[in-house]
Amino acid sequence: MTSQPTLEKASREPQDPAGSVPAKGLRGHPWLTLFAVAIGVMMVALDGTIVAIANPAIQQDLGASLADVQWITNGYMLALAVSLITAGKLGDRFGHRQTFLIGVVGFAAASAAIGFSGSVVLVITFRVLQGLFGALLMPAALGLLRATFPAEKLNMAIGIWGMVIGASTAGGPILGGVLVEHVSWQSVFFINVPVGVIALVMGVLILKDHRAENAPRSFDIAGIVLLSGAMFCLIWALIKGAEWGWGDTKTVGFLVAAVALFVAFALVQQRVREPLIPLAMFRSVPLSAGTVLMVLMAFGFMGGLFFVTFYLQNVHGLSPVDSGLHLLPLTGMMIVASPIAGAMITKFGPRVPLVGGMVCTAIAMFGMSQLTVDTGTFTMSIWFALLGLGLAPVMVGATEVIVGNAPMELSGVAGGLQQAAMQVGGSLGTAVLGAIMAAGVDSELPGNWKEAQLPPLSPEQLDQASSAIKVGMPPVAEGTPPEVAGKIVNVAHDTFVSGMSTAFMVAGIVAVIAALVATLTKRGENAEAGMGGGHI
Repeated sequence: MTSQPTLEKASREPQDPAGSVPAKGLRGHPWLTLFAVAIGVMMVALDGTIVAIANPAIQQDLGASLADVQWITNGYMLALAVSLITAGKLGDRFGHRQTFLIGVVGFAAASAAIGFSGSVVLVITFRVLQGLFGALLMPAALGLLRATFPAEKLNMAIGIWGMVIGASTAGGPILGGVLVEHVSWQSVFFINVPVGVIALVMGVLILKDHRAENAPRSFDIAGIVLLSGAMFCLIWALIKGAEWGWGDTKTVGFLVAAVALFVAFALVQQRVREPLIPLAMFRSVPLSAGTVLMVLMAFGFMGGLFFVTFYLQNVHGLSPVDSGLHLLPLTGMMIVASPIAGAMITKFGPRVPLVGGMVCTAIAMFGMSQLTVDTGTFTMSIWFALLGLGLAPVMVGATEVIVGNAPMELSGVAGGLQQAAMQVGGSLGTAVLGAIMAAGVDSELPGNWKEAQLPPLSPEQLDQASSAIKVGMPPVAEGTPPEVAGKIVNVAHDTFVSGMSTAFMVAGIVAVIAALVATLTKRGENAEAGMGGGHI
């Protein structure tokens, strides 16, 4: 990696009183460390999608609008995206063990608070807190793995780590479906409390603090403020753009502010002694490509999953549990393919698996754009399985490319960068694909309604009908004659599926672009920085 002299001379060894002597007992054992951090990571990754299956129940119970439901997801992702890199820097400065444990405790506490919330405003507020504590936890986990595992084992460890994230992300809808259907939507959040307790106990007993000799000694406060502000303005504009209008003064104003803050951030980073993100990191083409790849991958995956849950429940009429089971091919394929991808990347390098993964993802997205109201389970399963097969090597390989191409003393920042890229991509996908869906429904609904020879709607009634159809719900008023109700259901479902198809087509195009970006990746040049403080 091409970098500044200070980065080139950085120590590759973490501070460790034991030196290179293998760790004895539990503390610092590499595979036990992986197990301990995986529990905490599972809790955060699960929460990214488990809420998707609960969104319809939350919407009905709390009387939430579509915008409210989107904010339950976007608020969480926004908090993560804004604070992940700063949280990674905290881990580099004070130790990844400490930040990981604080993150676990805070995340579990915020989850419990959501379960006790009686309004959508409180749910969104505590989801933001969840995101902030999750930001402490995620990069710290990668930093601990980077410091604990030797180079020849790091890819396999990241493969298993990626499997946990992938399985948790994809398995969220299944577990969420069981809990929502048989317990309540609140249980989706309460379940994080016992998981958090287990992660805390395991972390206290097993995790060992590792710090590079050249770990940062100070904070770039100006950099933190500027980067956080830039990320917020960017994502806020993307989320609100559909509501305000993309040419609206407010939307343009936030986008301009984001660009200005990013430029100011870059200027500050060149002048401070210990920058938040040394810009020399991005002279590494593979690291930059890996970061962009994570954004594009999450764009399609998280954005698309948001609509799939409404498609399964509100169009196909499936229960939450059945909806989750229909996504089992996606979950199962990610569980199986992630460690295999880790082994392949270790042997052949990341480029071919990453390109192949994004090609599979693109094919799956284009296939899902052909889903109809009457598509059967078998056809859906094929596309879901292919999506899981494509995502697995990308989650594993892009992580290795980003973390492995960064110096050891910046492992927390690199971990934060990896997770921030994923969360920004998820927020971007939910916002942009949501805007495409909304535009499609608004455009087609009047014509479809008229073609079905349904009673004319006033502008206010049309807006209300459009809002319902954007989540796949037919706007059938109580007392509507069965024949008319049937026509309304058909129009609503056809219009929803048409909008969803357009969104998936865009996601497929993004995946093709990601496949091209993946050709720029290569094995991490700093992977040897992992010290392997314990016996394997």
